[in-house]
Amino acid sequence: MSERVDVPTPDGPMPAHRWLPPTGRGPGILLLQEIFGVSPYIRRRAEDLASRGYVVVAPEVFWRLGVSEVPNGPEMLQQAMGVVGDLDWDAAVSDAVRALGALREQPEVEGGIGVVGFCFGGGLGYAVVAQEPADALVSFYGSALPQLVDAVPSVSTPSLHVFGESDSYLPMETVERIRASVTEGGGPVEFETYPGADHAFDNDDFVNHDAAASAAAWARATDYLARTLPTGGA
Repeated sequence: MSERVDVPTPDGPMPAHRWLPPTGRGPGILLLQEIFGVSPYIRRRAEDLASRGYVVVAPEVFWRLGVSEVPNGPEMLQQAMGVVGDLDWDAAVSDAVRALGALREQPEVEGGIGVVGFCFGGGLGYAVVAQEPADALVSFYGSALPQLVDAVPSVSTPSLHVFGESDSYLPMETVERIRASVTEGGGPVEFETYPGADHAFDNDDFVNHDAAASAAAWARATDYLARTLPTGGA
């Protein structure tokens, strides 16, 4: 079960959701949404991370637009793209940085802090740690990375980047350009690609879901977190 928390910003409180691990304490993870918001899929990923010993906070990044999540269904992608088209990217980065800072200050957080993001959130997470370094970043097919790595080629935060090799939005030549940029200097970088997997392949509520690639990639991501951001039981 999650609880509602608020992240202070100069423009008012940003709604967020927090999950605590069974012990009530642990390393913190800022979980950054896809373009579909804090959806049932994102909540399931948060629950899994909490069960592994992490304090997880998922901010509603679209809060300035009055959107918590985009409902699942045949029109979900079209609706989400419309929301993103109205988004102020700089404000979203600033809000996410504030969420990371607020997570650090929570008394339940001990043992480090990381960022996990999917699609929109994968690029947003990279922008966040470029401003506010963390102990780990896991970025699933970060949609903004092609532009971000030109502005900030590398970050000091250790990172894992996950991509599908049949991504409709990020072709492999773009992925290889991202790999070359982020591995040049900065913190240690790991890359994983999955043959046949399209964009958003981890989302089991979306048409592009690839069950095999999703299972393998999530196992890889949680193993990476266990190594870079160990919980008390690790």
